[in-house]
Amino acid sequence: MQFIEFKNKFKNQNIFSKKDIEKQFPKYNKMNLVNWQKKGYIKKIRNSWYCFPEIKEIVNYNFLIANKIYKPSYVSLETALSFYGFIPEGVFLTSSVSSLKTQEYKTELGVFSYKSIKKNLFFGYKLLNFDVITIKIAEPEKALLDFLYLKKTINDIEDIKAIRFNKEEIKLLVDFKKLNNYASLFKSKKLNSKIKILEKYIYA
Repeated sequence: MQFIEFKNKFKNQNIFSKKDIEKQFPKYNKMNLVNWQKKGYIKKIRNSWYCFPEIKEIVNYNFLIANKIYKPSYVSLETALSFYGFIPEGVFLTSSVSSLKTQEYKTELGVFSYKSIKKNLFFGYKLLNFDVITIKIAEPEKALLDFLYLKKTINDIEDIKAIRFNKEEIKLLVDFKKLNNYASLFKSKKLNSKIKILEKYIYA
């Protein structure tokens, strides 16, 4: 297996696993992957997952990596809140939620964090197209709910104020009727209380 042949096969995939490689090249030499990493032809993201260096040229490539290397998952929490302009700070790790256990991967392409939620709460995400990729990201309402539900340090109006939510962007993008409908599926009095505090703060 020559690298040119390999790259032509996977160039449109951006991220590929050992299983993907085995399907295309059942008898490939595993040392090729080691040698290609040393030469900078490919990058190892985590165990069994690789990409080409050019992935950094793709808009929001970190979202795609997050989706791929731990499934099922979708981008949410601080990363999604920052993407929608709901919080002012830039986010230095890519946060997702998953129905699998909580996990974190520190890679040369970034830090990827996954918070566990119950399987019945794994909903409320959408597919977005960027450049040549499609990624799974929480809807604005679900990003807020995931954040409020999993952030145990949020309890009152002062905690909400400390996050410095962008009120205007939330008013523009969040349907509070939809948010409350989604919230009913969590069956959490604590979450409902947080939503009331948030809504009062946003429309104060």
